[in-house]
Amino acid sequence: MNSFSFHGGRLADAMAQFGMGKAPWVDLSTGINPLGWPGAGDLAMNWQALPDAGALDDLEAAAAAHFGTDPAHVCAVPGTEIGLRMLGDIVPGPAIHAQPSYRTHGEMIPRSRPVALTELAGTEEATLILANPNNPDGQITPPATLLGWLEARRDSAAWLVVDEAFADAAPHSSLAAHVQDEQRLIIFRSFGKFFGLAGVRLGFVLGPRALIAQYRQRLGSWPLSAAALAIGTAAYQDVDWTAAMRMALREQATALDTVLARRGFSAIGACPLFRLIETDDAAALFERLARHAILTRPFDYDPRWLRLGLPADREALDRLDAALADD
Repeated sequence: MNSFSFHGGRLADAMAQFGMGKAPWVDLSTGINPLGWPGAGDLAMNWQALPDAGALDDLEAAAAAHFGTDPAHVCAVPGTEIGLRMLGDIVPGPAIHAQPSYRTHGEMIPRSRPVALTELAGTEEATLILANPNNPDGQITPPATLLGWLEARRDSAAWLVVDEAFADAAPHSSLAAHVQDEQRLIIFRSFGKFFGLAGVRLGFVLGPRALIAQYRQRLGSWPLSAAALAIGTAAYQDVDWTAAMRMALREQATALDTVLARRGFSAIGACPLFRLIETDDAAALFERLARHAILTRPFDYDPRWLRLGLPADREALDRLDAALADD
């Protein structure tokens, strides 16, 4: 059996290893909404001028309304990854990060150590970093639980840092409404996952105004492109599309659950954008699906796990169904 190394250019790597195939590849490896916001191509942008400061204000106001918080507590950044890594220069240790989760969470603050969320007793003096909904297992920690962990850090120098990259699809999980100057709470939000436009490279930091000011000082005068400003503002203002997409994603996730159950897999997670399954040999299943031109996401730290994003349409779901049946 050939091994497959998962790095940048994943689909291109898979095509090189497993061939082009008779049908187009179905990429289920990312957890990004396959039905992206449709209005990006209709926006006119002036590429000869620097982005306008007022456009940044408009974007942050639209995003704040979408998140349910005050624009004064919102700072746009050129991608959540950059925002997370900048935090290491702003919030010193000690820090702990939940596992399993993003590799970046363990790298952003020096000497951060991994913990299970069931083993947080005695860690109140450490900044806690986690994702909610979590990736890759899609588990959602109840906001009441998160607020308890936040309260435990009230009298220390530690923070609660919540990466809400997938919260647009599960808005009930968000703590955005609790961001205040007196709270030791920092939230990160991603634009590209729910709106299906990861190439825009747009994210947000939510936190006390003093922390937001530190981000603005580091980012400088033109942190975002004109495209990111225009697309983000228009998409966040499209409340009808947002409401309809949240419903559609739940329906698509249910359809994926049905297919997985029919083929003997129990879907794990409550995030509508992806599902995690456990199987005795996830590598073998990954390769079988790849030979049917379907790309999924394995994990080197757990050989039993395979994550599947949402198929874009019924044809893609049927191809997955047939590939899972072909053993």
